[in-house]
Amino acid sequence: MEKILEIKDLSKHYGALKAVDHVSFQIQKGHVYGILGPNGSGKSTTLGMVLNVVNPTAGSYSWFEGTVNNHNALKRIGAIIERPNFYPNMDAVQNLKLVCKIKEISEDKIDEKLELVDLLSRKNSPFKTYSLGMKQRLAIASALLNDPEILILDEPTNGLDPQGIRKIRDIIQHIAKMGTTILLASHLLDEVEKVCTHVIVLRKGQMLYCGPVEEMNKNFGSILIDAVDKAALMRFMKTQDYVGSTEDQLDGFEVKLLKDVNTTQINQDAYNAGIVLSKLMFKKQSLEDQFIELTKN
Repeated sequence: MEKILEIKDLSKHYGALKAVDHVSFQIQKGHVYGILGPNGSGKSTTLGMVLNVVNPTAGSYSWFEGTVNNHNALKRIGAIIERPNFYPNMDAVQNLKLVCKIKEISEDKIDEKLELVDLLSRKNSPFKTYSLGMKQRLAIASALLNDPEILILDEPTNGLDPQGIRKIRDIIQHIAKMGTTILLASHLLDEVEKVCTHVIVLRKGQMLYCGPVEEMNKNFGSILIDAVDKAALMRFMKTQDYVGSTEDQLDGFEVKLLKDVNTTQINQDAYNAGIVLSKLMFKKQSLEDQFIELTKN
């Protein structure tokens, strides 16, 4: 599969602060990648380096399997790494025409991109009348004017209300279905889980995971369990080979599973041990649970 971007041991230090520390990963054509991490984890700095706006301290990166230099590579990339900044008194079409002039590209696709981000009906409205979500969508339209092979977005839903987040998410999914590779940075687990096929997890500049979202989320989950005699239930659980860590809940225990289990069999085994369960339900471990485990101290 064609490599759009390859990063090798990329680092950025600000004095003693290691904003990015020996990060390596590849972006393959046709996928949606999420760089996931808490604020200050190095997401924006990593994007800044590969977009040639931040100078790396060490390491390297190459676009399109090293077949083009950085200047020509940027012509094949669409990116939004800062909050949208357009002329407030100019309408959407006027602002995008200016973008085309700066990028030295045709104005032919302005209406097409405005329709893609659902702004065609507001094409003649001044930018200052746009909501935050509309401003973000106009920025996405501007990044798509050159029909980029990869679209890079830094926190694309930051500050938006749920409706605005849903709108941006739908647009990203639509763009991905059209064949554009996407790389987005986010601290929102829900956003990454619903939009991305692959995830890169950063914490304090270091990469903790890189791979498919479903592989990161591949585990045995947990069960929520309770009984009137909690002490007897705890003794029972300590004898079971599927039981990992246990956590007290208001209405019982959450038990991390070490292997696949059958809840019917658990119920029968507990009953045979003289324990009548008042609660037993399976809980699939979410991406959020996995993320917390990866990033906790």
